[in-house]
Amino acid sequence: MASQLQGFLSRLCRTRYHTPYLPSSVSLIQFSTLQVTSNTLMDEPTDNQIKIPSNFNEHDVLNQLSDLLPIRCSTSISKPFTEKSPKEQLKTRAVDGFLSPGEKLRGVFIQRLRGKAAIELALTNVRIDLTIDIVSEVVNRGNLGGEAMVVFFNWAVKQPTIRKDVDTYNVIIKALGRRKFIEFMVEVLKDMHFQGISPNYETLYLVMDSFIKAHQVSKAIQMFRNLEEFGGKCDTESLNVLLQCLCQRSHVGAANSFFNAMKGEILFNCITYNVIIGGWSKYGKIGEMESCLKEMVADGCSPNCLTFSHLIEGLGRAGRIDDAVAVFHHMEEKGCVPDANVYNALISNFISTGDFNETMKYYNAMVSGNCEPDMNTYTKLIVAFLKARKVADALAMLDEMVGRGIIPTTGAITSFIEPLCQFGPPYAVMMIYKKARKVGCGISLRAYKLLLMRLSRFGKCGMLLNLWDEMQESGYSSDAEVYEYVINGLCNIGQLETAVLVMEESLRKGFCPSRLISSKLNNKLLASNKVERAYKLFLKIKVARQNDNARRFWRANGWHF
Repeated sequence: MASQLQGFLSRLCRTRYHTPYLPSSVSLIQFSTLQVTSNTLMDEPTDNQIKIPSNFNEHDVLNQLSDLLPIRCSTSISKPFTEKSPKEQLKTRAVDGFLSPGEKLRGVFIQRLRGKAAIELALTNVRIDLTIDIVSEVVNRGNLGGEAMVVFFNWAVKQPTIRKDVDTYNVIIKALGRRKFIEFMVEVLKDMHFQGISPNYETLYLVMDSFIKAHQVSKAIQMFRNLEEFGGKCDTESLNVLLQCLCQRSHVGAANSFFNAMKGEILFNCITYNVIIGGWSKYGKIGEMESCLKEMVADGCSPNCLTFSHLIEGLGRAGRIDDAVAVFHHMEEKGCVPDANVYNALISNFISTGDFNETMKYYNAMVSGNCEPDMNTYTKLIVAFLKARKVADALAMLDEMVGRGIIPTTGAITSFIEPLCQFGPPYAVMMIYKKARKVGCGISLRAYKLLLMRLSRFGKCGMLLNLWDEMQESGYSSDAEVYEYVINGLCNIGQLETAVLVMEESLRKGFCPSRLISSKLNNKLLASNKVERAYKLFLKIKVARQNDNARRFWRANGWHF
């Protein structure tokens, strides 16, 4: 066989089909054991060699090649559906290892698979330990459509780790209502009733609030009348939920009209009247509040502290502070001990007029009267002091608040920091931040950004870098805005080399700072005669901006790399 192949190749070299033009499948490397001279095979052919003999037949050459190199039926074509090796599985996991379980599940819908069966199969192949928190993350984050959310939820409730109860259905109802997918929300309610699951008052609140938020008040009222079709009841508690949703969304007139229409059909309680009075108190409608209060007394419902707090708040909004104080004293004369809601309403009235003496007077009366101040009391007082630039009083009130064992919430700390970042040096706002950290209060990302912005503006880079480290220790990742604040602060004090390092770090992480910050750093470098450094940074920013524009284009077209 080898001698036959060698003779054939020697004849082939005398033809115009010379070896360098052979395909790779007949490369001479495969025949390295043959003793063939390199001059015959590798050198360029001469003119005499290129001449085609008269008795040459290409068909014979092809036949001989097919005999020497037969194509076997058992080729090495890989089977498309064979199981991957462990190494390949590890590589696949490494590709999407940085994604959270919710992102992996949402990524299935980016593929735009056809058919529910294909989507459910792809969701199952994700192979994660599904929990109700992951389900909530999938339907509440991202930009899934209503149909995709329902398909995912129907798949999720089939999993053994997800309970099919009313709390699980409330997750998808809240997510659909928040994005105003009303038709899909109604379909989920029907499926919920078909499964034999009755809605609770939380479900009713989510549904009614979704209708009203979508400016479909008439459909919300119609839904209330048809509650029995969905397994609910048209009772007093359901009516209170509907009226509360209407009043919270500033549809007090519609709530009052429906309230009057339901007289005689459903029994009212004290909560029903308080909801209507509280709705009118937001607008300072004294006449409507008084008429509703008379109906409340005539119906045999005694006014409570919540009723008086609404009356005091409404009188304050109408500018009748003296009448509000008279109602407060009349309440005490009748033996009704005011609670924190009543004092908070009275304190809010004096804060709105800027009378801090009367404000502190009733606050001290509240403390001495064995009425414990709550979170709303201190939040109102501290924010009012900060807006009036009474920083010392605000800090003293914060110390008293912490001393009573009331830990500020994350939102309360943000509301304290925000007005302080609008005036003065950052010393006071850092004191509030340190006090909050000391008592174990959580700091929001917005609060960290406000602090970084303030410190960078004043060039407090030592405090800024420490705060940046504490932000990352709290679990927050830096974004483009955070990097801009840090770079701006370093530029303000002339730490250009450090600013360049931070800029390069942000570029490596895929964040392209704004043109204002980039030009500011470049101008500072040029002013310091660091032309080469500025030029290299300019090239890096140029590439990063091109990549950023490409990513924006990808995402605009639905490509997520």
